Amino acid sequence: MILEIRDFSFSFGEAPLLRDLSLSVDAGEIVCLLGPNGSGKTTLLDCALGFHRSYSGSITLCGKDVSACSRPQLAAKVAYVPQLHRPAFPYTVREAVLMGRTAHAGLFGAPGREDYARCDAALRRVGIEALADRPYTSLSGGELKLVLLARALAQQTPLIVLDEPTSSLDFKNELLFLETLADLVKTDGIGVLMATHALQHPFYFETKRLPVKAVMLRRGEPARTGTPTELLTPQTLLDVYGVRAVVQEVPDGAGNTVKTIAVLGSEPKDVTR
Repeated sequence: MILEIRDFSFSFGEAPLLRDLSLSVDAGEIVCLLGPNGSGKTTLLDCALGFHRSYSGSITLCGKDVSACSRPQLAAKVAYVPQLHRPAFPYTVREAVLMGRTAHAGLFGAPGREDYARCDAALRRVGIEALADRPYTSLSGGELKLVLLARALAQQTPLIVLDEPTSSLDFKNELLFLETLADLVKTDGIGVLMATHALQHPFYFETKRLPVKAVMLRRGEPARTGTPTELLTPQTLLDVYGVRAVVQEVPDGAGNTVKTIAVLGSEPKDVTR
């Protein structure tokens, strides 16, 4: 077990945000956190990363309590791809990705031959080796997300945590991003904890026959957990998002089917409440 969260609750003052939540991420598994804005997805990720420590329950990473881990210890176990990132200094893309090796070289250690090799391998795997010498500050939002993924790969951790990783990617780069994650899980046994608003993502991983769990969050309520097929039903979408939708199966041209969600409309608000 890479990450285990047990009996987790988090509140802002008197207002409960997350309560009685338990989930785990194993090697070679993807867990997708879903839910409306304000449901606690990013807060849960921040707690798993050790940024917030004022919660009840327990979070263990590779068997060790996250609250007892130092920053270097956490960096050796989990890589992070944030939702928003604004580079302030014009490092080259290669230099930015090389920063993922700090967990191995130490804060003041000079990168060695292996570090550069891992960096270049990560650039190739994400398909951005042509950007290696570009200033980090000159990139588009989509290119920046791919650099952050490459940096996470170079970090070589058993777990990658991602917060809305495809929010600024075009269709092609979104697919490349998902394909890269799927390959990491399948071939390298990486564990992935990923918050996303794109309900197609869990279905994509399920279609790839990867171990995937979906966790639906709603502010102040117990989480709902299951496979994408079990969880992402018209009734759940109505209950959690207030939308009428159907789940359809579409042929992919290769003899398989993929699931997609068609939204029919929003549920009328109950003005009596």
